[in-house]
Amino acid sequence: MNNHYDDCPLTYALEIIGGKWRMLILFYLLDGGLRYNQLKKKLCGITNIMLTRSLRELEEYGLVKRIQYSEIPPHVEYFITERAEKLIPSLVAITEWGKEQRSLAKGE
Repeated sequence: MNNHYDDCPLTYALEIIGGKWRMLILFYLLDGGLRYNQLKKKLCGITNIMLTRSLRELEEYGLVKRIQYSEIPPHVEYFITERAEKLIPSLVAITEWGKEQRSLAKGE
């Protein structure tokens, strides 16, 4: 049997946005740019190493842009890109589905 697993678009999409933190990072950036520490506060339990890695990977895939401001003190903010904006309907749909599933699990 020939395995076309590597050619599957869903597999490729999950490679880009999968994992515990990437979709959450994108979700929190939907409303505008955030600094590193602001993101870290929203992502309860994420380590500095994992947040840095996830942001770099999302940037490599073209879903997050990093803007460094040369003010005093200097700071960096992260934003979603136009490419990532195409994910907004999917993220909203997954969020709504999650709410429904949580309600069903609680017997509401």
